[in-house]
Amino acid sequence: MDLVGRCRELAALSEEAGALTRPFASPAMAAANALVAEWMEHAGMETRSDAAGNLIGHLPGSDLGAGVLLLGSHLDTVRDAGAFDGALGVVVAIACAERLRAEEITLPFALDVYGFADEEGLRYGAAYLGSRAVAGAFDPGLFALADADGIHLRDALTAFGGDPVAIASAARPDAIGYLEVHMEQGPVLERAGVPVGVVTAIAGQTRAEVTFTGEAGHAGTVPMAARRDAACALAEFVLAVEAEGRREPGLVATVGRLSALPGAPNAVPGEARGSLDARHPDDAVRAAAAAALLDRATAIGVRRQVGVRWEPRMDAPGVAMDPRLTAVLAGAAPGAPHLPSGAGHDAVALAGAMPVGMLFVRCAGGVSHTPAEAVDAADADASLDVLFRAVCALAAP
Repeated sequence: MDLVGRCRELAALSEEAGALTRPFASPAMAAANALVAEWMEHAGMETRSDAAGNLIGHLPGSDLGAGVLLLGSHLDTVRDAGAFDGALGVVVAIACAERLRAEEITLPFALDVYGFADEEGLRYGAAYLGSRAVAGAFDPGLFALADADGIHLRDALTAFGGDPVAIASAARPDAIGYLEVHMEQGPVLERAGVPVGVVTAIAGQTRAEVTFTGEAGHAGTVPMAARRDAACALAEFVLAVEAEGRREPGLVATVGRLSALPGAPNAVPGEARGSLDARHPDDAVRAAAAAALLDRATAIGVRRQVGVRWEPRMDAPGVAMDPRLTAVLAGAAPGAPHLPSGAGHDAVALAGAMPVGMLFVRCAGGVSHTPAEAVDAADADASLDVLFRAVCALAAP
């Protein structure tokens, strides 16, 4: 199976011409699910979608009481994404199921391959929507979130074919564990000269939306001293986020999305919004940074006489990988380095409900979340070999 080719094929399914952008519950996501379902069925799997919009391919096991091992990753993307983030883990999982069938190996447990509907949080700013539902940890309050067009999450999911009322049915109490293959998104494996690495833990992550509300006015007639410019308040906050991220070793803090209204070149902005993403392996350090930035936003608002609204979107603790699954992956990849992940993954949401393990795949230059993402075909094949051996090892008596 051409794993890299399949990732490239998926990358053609986008909401934007000339760029890969595949948000949750979008027509591009529906097209991706349809294509991946074809691959799953060709691999001998039965397919369905759950109430959260996740795509699932099922391979039965020999023992109905042995539970289900979950494999996979996400099919949504960031804006102007690369071809491999998320997609690689899905196609490798399908290839693993296909190899099991080709070699006539029947596992005692069932195998479910997931294409999660939303990991990135592009459309609604709240990550892990799909995997949170599978973990039984979906907050119904999220249904009230609205996207940039004012479409509420509840309505978007319903239009996509999901079922907000039955969201709890997406949970998997029968799962015995989850294994995810993912491109590294960093330079460690490339510098080590190795194709794969075993993930030990995932850094905790805080996300919030910050809105400054001032007073719009004419850019030519409102004196500087009389302005309540929301964009200037946001700009000051962005620099505060950068300074906070540099203050503590291992802490990263980012404002990745900004907007100002009314958005005219000759108007003083009356409202400005920004996202916050803060990460650190130590949850106490991350929480302290988020609290400090909330205080800073409040102080900026007072001094500039603008309103401040702070909307928490995610507070995901750091997650250690399951020792047994980590050992199984290490045994299937002798000599592979062990490394933490600074990026969040669906395994974060699932860890509260089941054992989780992750395998990283080397990527060119450690680059991700851009069209420059690249994974070598031989490295993708190596990750398939490791995943296949790990699944077979878990099935051994």
